[in-house]
Amino acid sequence: MDSLCNSVDSRATARGVGSVNSTPLSARIDSYEGVEKKCISDLRRTFCLFVTFDLLFITLLWIIELNVSGGIEEQLKKEVLQYDYHNSFFDIFILAVFRFAALILAYAVCRLRHWWAIAITTAITSGFLIAKVIISKLLSQGAFGYLLPITSFILVWLETWLLDFKVLPQEAIDENRYLTIQSISERAPLMVPGPLSDGQFYSPPESVADSEEDLDDKHDLEKPIV
Repeated sequence: MDSLCNSVDSRATARGVGSVNSTPLSARIDSYEGVEKKCISDLRRTFCLFVTFDLLFITLLWIIELNVSGGIEEQLKKEVLQYDYHNSFFDIFILAVFRFAALILAYAVCRLRHWWAIAITTAITSGFLIAKVIISKLLSQGAFGYLLPITSFILVWLETWLLDFKVLPQEAIDENRYLTIQSISERAPLMVPGPLSDGQFYSPPESVADSEEDLDDKHDLEKPIV
């Protein structure tokens, strides 16, 4: 189904290029080259912003949990220096930092066009959160024992959906359209005949109407024959 849609879109693009009322071919090529020269596409930038939001939101929830539990300094010593897998939320924060670093490095710095990086981060996050909820005692620590694991789980799957169903397919469509336009431009003639100028059409100079010789000829013809 995707290949059929791509072929229909390519034919539509080719017809648009060849039509008289369409945008000039050079303008289309320049616009697509401008898109290709961007560091990242708009959808990929949105994905990176969402990954950043994931880290900041989990950090905010963790800080709120530290304040509610009895002060930031005391709880930091308890959860970080005296880390306990069964009672600490510090590992959920570290997991968010790991997702942010891995995804930004893969899809913003290296501009990867494959889903394997986010598949790894999603699998690690999902497995860790499920194991932590089953083994640890977070559910007995109030609302944050439910909120932090559930929020992390939802955000990581939203990132997967956004990349796999929005970013990568749209970038593939844009690349195919650019290659189609480029191949058509290579087959097009180098010189396109321009519009005819007014100088190419001319008419002989008009003679002076009703000149003296014409009047004499007319007068001779009107004389009666004797």
